[in-house]
Amino acid sequence: MKQPNIVIIMADQLAPHFTGTYGHPVVKTPHLDALADRGMRFDAAYCNSPLCAPSRFSMMSGQLISRIAAYDNASEFSANIPTFAHYLQLMGYRTCLSGKMHFVGPDQLHGFQERVTTDVYPSDYAWTPNWELADERIDKWYHNMDSVREAGVAASTFQIDYDDEVAFYAKRKIFDYAKHKAEPFCLVASFIHPHDPYVARPEWWNLYSHDEIDLPTNTLSREAQDPLSRRVMDGIEASTVAVTDDEIKNARRGYYANTSYFDSKIGELLQALGEAEVLDNTVVIVTADHGDMLGERGLWYKMNFFEHSARVPFVVAGPGVTHGVTDKSMSLVDLLPTFLDLAETDTIKRPDLGVTLDGRSLLPLMQGQEDKSEAIGEYCAEMTGHPIFMIRRDDFKYVHCDSDPPQLYNIKLDPYELTNLALDPEHADLAASFAKEVSETWDGEALRRDVIATQKQRRAVYQAMIKDGGVHWDYNPPRDASQEYVRNHMDWTVAAATNRFPPYKRR
Repeated sequence: MKQPNIVIIMADQLAPHFTGTYGHPVVKTPHLDALADRGMRFDAAYCNSPLCAPSRFSMMSGQLISRIAAYDNASEFSANIPTFAHYLQLMGYRTCLSGKMHFVGPDQLHGFQERVTTDVYPSDYAWTPNWELADERIDKWYHNMDSVREAGVAASTFQIDYDDEVAFYAKRKIFDYAKHKAEPFCLVASFIHPHDPYVARPEWWNLYSHDEIDLPTNTLSREAQDPLSRRVMDGIEASTVAVTDDEIKNARRGYYANTSYFDSKIGELLQALGEAEVLDNTVVIVTADHGDMLGERGLWYKMNFFEHSARVPFVVAGPGVTHGVTDKSMSLVDLLPTFLDLAETDTIKRPDLGVTLDGRSLLPLMQGQEDKSEAIGEYCAEMTGHPIFMIRRDDFKYVHCDSDPPQLYNIKLDPYELTNLALDPEHADLAASFAKEVSETWDGEALRRDVIATQKQRRAVYQAMIKDGGVHWDYNPPRDASQEYVRNHMDWTVAAATNRFPPYKRR
């Protein structure tokens, strides 16, 4: 049995609700649609923490954030935590990262043998929250309503520059693997779109008209919100900065446009895999690190466990994957054990893991079989002073925070989560069962103490790092131009032949 290549195409802040693939009547995602048409679409896929870095660290490690202290966007991803890149390398794979992974700390590879771009956000401790002042905004933390009010068109932004570079180097790497027959390989192409700011190039903006853009289905006032949502509204200034319906439509139009832009990158990468003659033996996964509320419930961005924030698209296609749709709940920590199953053969066994995994293999669901329906989430970052836990099992979602009232929703019957069943007498036994499970699974107070302790440590280190000009951990991709294209020490005919794909066949 041949080991399949694995390609993960990752968006930043993409809620499945805002894709044509998942039924949105306006948003155009033809390449994701086509991938779903030949693969498996997961309709209840969740991130494990609705914030960029924690979500990505848990995905890479197959472990929940409380296990690896990946609490917020300035938590260090420790070099001693094995990732799927480490394991796949041990199983004979070439591993490469193109794009964002928001690694924090001096280790900027985490098992990837190659990293062909830099990251887009800081890799130091600058964005460390302070749970002892939980209601205060982080200095330089740009999430506010400016992204909504300033949405529109631009010929160039740093986000567009970045994603164009990510796609270029990912495609180049695909052809490099093909030229040198370097299979199997695992390539992660991780883009920043459609993450705010909601600014798009004209060709994507003009895919949509202002009149066809839908307003949020439900908008709640601050007074009608749960305590966490009120804190989030305050943190992003949504409770003090009013936005008009036209501004909301502009923001959503920019988001839809950038979703179509991201979809075009899916198409580019799939085309490259096809032209490199490796598509038939490649498992392709398209997903995101978390969603975006995009004005639903009066909220924007993420940082909560409502569906638009915590759910992610998850479409997989390739050898051995059945065509279909599953409503079984799963989460990003399930990727690592899935990759181990995909990579294992009769002669190549999985390495000693050395850690406890929190995920499960998705191979049964990918093959159309039955499996359990469960996803676990944790949040330990901005706008709270206590850990928040989420359990999605079957039709129900339970959310617990020591400082806030519990929440229980029937997602199947109440997809917009408007009716909290936690205090409903008819659901008392279920709510009590979830509450008991939370108390037996997590020690919330001990976790809170650890979060605060790491915040203090990181703030102290950061103050030293920025003194006298600062020390940077930001990744600089190695590049030796003397070995590229054609140089004096090369025979140009040899260089031309070895870098042509498919290779020229002499008659």
